[in-house]
Formats: sequence, structure tokens, C-alpha cells
Amino acid sequence: MPVLTALLYVTLGVLGIFCYFINNKTMAISIAFLLIMKATPLRIYFPYLERQGLSLGILILTVAVLSPLVSGSFPVNALLKSLTDWRMLVAIIVGILVSWLGGRGVAMMTTQPGMTGGLIVGTVIGVALFRGVPVGPLIAAGIVSLLIFTR
Repeated sequence: MPVLTALLYVTLGVLGIFCYFINNKTMAISIAFLLIMKATPLRIYFPYLERQGLSLGILILTVAVLSPLVSGSFPVNALLKSLTDWRMLVAIIVGILVSWLGGRGVAMMTTQPGMTGGLIVGTVIGVALFRGVPVGPLIAAGIVSLLIFTR
């Protein structure tokens, strides 16, 4: 195993332990899952995870966001009534903007794979140290695409 690869695994392991102790369980579990996957025969699924993981993650996130509407815990009439609140309108506008940025981000990550490394490092730092959530790469890529690329 090359030295840089071993150093990466050790760094990820230390980061995972650090995340566990600062109560960032999502990052700790993700790192542990990937390191275990790499160290076992499950490593054969990395190409699938790399190709389909983003789509699967977006699917799971979308299901989670829509569940309150479908389950009835956030009734449709409450949603309609809240549309008269200016804060709800701001939330709708921001939701539209962030979704659009995420779409640009997915497109950029697909067409400019060289940019992904910086986005990954930034997201890992944001999730591990600033209690962020790992949807950052999509939004970050969307912002980068606005600043650097035209479409």
C-alpha cells in the first residue's frame, strides 16, 4: 500500500474518532462504514457507490423531506395557511434558490470531476468541525459553477 494511501486511511480514522467525540455521529459512521467497506470484500461495490451514491442519497433525502406531507404530520391545509406568512415565502424562495444551486452542482460535479476534490475536502471540514451536513458539496458546486463556469 502506498504511503499516501495509508496516510489517508489513518487520517480518516482519526477524523472519524474525532467526529465521534464531538458528537458528529453521521460523519463518524460514514467514515467507519467506508473504511470497513474498503477493508473487506465489500470493496467491490465502490464503483457502484461512486456512480449511484449521490442519486441514492438525494432519493433518501427527498423521501425524508416529503414524509411529513404524506404521513399527515404536516397537513396540507396547514401548508396552505402558512403561505400567507412572509417567512414562509422567504423559505420558498430560498428553497428554490438552493435547489437550483444543487442542480447546477450535480451538473458541475458530473462534467468537471477535477473540482470534486476541493469540494470533498471543504465538506469534510465543514461537517467534521462546524457541525455541517454533507449536502454541502452540491450547494458548493452550484456556487462554484456560478462563479467559474457559465451555462
